Amino acid sequence: MQMVDLAVIGAGPAGMTAATMAAGAGLSVVVLDEQPAPGGQIYRAVASGGTARADILGKDYVEGAVLVQGLLASTARHERGAVVWDIAPLDEGFEITFSQESGPSRVAARRLVLATGALERPIPVPGWTLPGVMTAGAGQILLKASGVVAGSAVLAGSGPLLYLLAIQMSRAGAPPLAIVETQSWRDQLRATPRVLGALRGWRTLFKGFGLLAELRGHAIRRITGARNLAIIGTGRAEGLQFTTKGRTQQISCDTVLLHQGVVPNTQASRALGLEHDWHHGQRAFVPRTDIWGESTHRGIFVIGDGAGIAGAKAAVPAGELAALQIAHQAGALDKATRDKKAGAPRKRLEAERSLRPFLEAAYPVAAQVLAPADTTMVCRCEEVTAGEVRKWAALGCKGPNQTKAFGRVGMGPCQGRYCGLTVTEILARSHDMPHSAVGSYRIRMPLKPVTLGELALLEPTDAAE
Repeated sequence: MQMVDLAVIGAGPAGMTAATMAAGAGLSVVVLDEQPAPGGQIYRAVASGGTARADILGKDYVEGAVLVQGLLASTARHERGAVVWDIAPLDEGFEITFSQESGPSRVAARRLVLATGALERPIPVPGWTLPGVMTAGAGQILLKASGVVAGSAVLAGSGPLLYLLAIQMSRAGAPPLAIVETQSWRDQLRATPRVLGALRGWRTLFKGFGLLAELRGHAIRRITGARNLAIIGTGRAEGLQFTTKGRTQQISCDTVLLHQGVVPNTQASRALGLEHDWHHGQRAFVPRTDIWGESTHRGIFVIGDGAGIAGAKAAVPAGELAALQIAHQAGALDKATRDKKAGAPRKRLEAERSLRPFLEAAYPVAAQVLAPADTTMVCRCEEVTAGEVRKWAALGCKGPNQTKAFGRVGMGPCQGRYCGLTVTEILARSHDMPHSAVGSYRIRMPLKPVTLGELALLEPTDAAE
């Protein structure tokens, strides 16, 4: 089994940047990524989309091609279609097991970077399991990867991604029927005091204002302050129902694209036993890291949105800082040089992160999503409702891991990725306990499903060669 200086899991902007810089410092690097090409979700298929798709998706999307080219031109080994399902500690470093079409493989690394990005927050509202209901991110994946635009669609929820996707759909010739937003003017008002802090990231802030201006130019219907979202239909989505200004409305459509922001993908970091903290603004658990992105376990770095949502512009300097520290730890960079080179990326990272308090206040998660109605399904894998979780809480269940014994919630194929935060929210409210005390699901290897055939093909190893 090969031993490398650094293994990077994920080839989004943070992972690509860290891998390229570490390889440039003379370290041996392997990048393990599930996708067929680097770029992550934000820059998915950026190198193969063509000019027409670039015109639809915008300038920020095209900028990702530079990161992709940098990675591919570096000495870093890029493993495509690599599904990482086991990470085990060694006397020195880590043993990582992953599967590709050709079968399972192992690699050993002295240090590990988790650049696993974000997941869209689950949105348990009535009808969300019907065919024709997707997240806004899934709709954007269709557009980026295949040039497919959802027709007769309504965008519903909260967050700037709804504006961006609406504009991209309009550029592609299939504008959404409407954007139904759950945030209200009161949320915008509460966010106002945080504008001054956000000005440190003025470039990104002004781009947001530009999005709103272009959105108005497309004359897309916008409804704000919506409550009681429900997808209606028999056998599939046929419309979106909601309440606004005390009046129930309904918009007929074939597709509903839901969005309530994104949350860090912490499956790997939790499986490795890293310390996590509850982030109230993001309504999610985030790994505890230092200024370099190093976690509470020496040699494991968590960067990009997987370490706390800050966006692609913040992911790049986060990758730079991690690479500088890793090169220093490996003896390839002295402390003075590291600190000198860290100045600029640290300022950029702080500027981008300064936007988050404003955005979190202006686009809060809807109350309906944090406290679903009893009849709403919260665990799709095991078909568990919010009411069942509350019933277990009344019987003395105080933590997500106990819910597994009560009703298998969190034990399906997603392993709690899409129900974990909802279960934590319900239990915290039921017991009037802090979210940090309620905790999250314990994650165990394998991180992804693996077949017996793949296990049989693995040769036993005692140590890295």
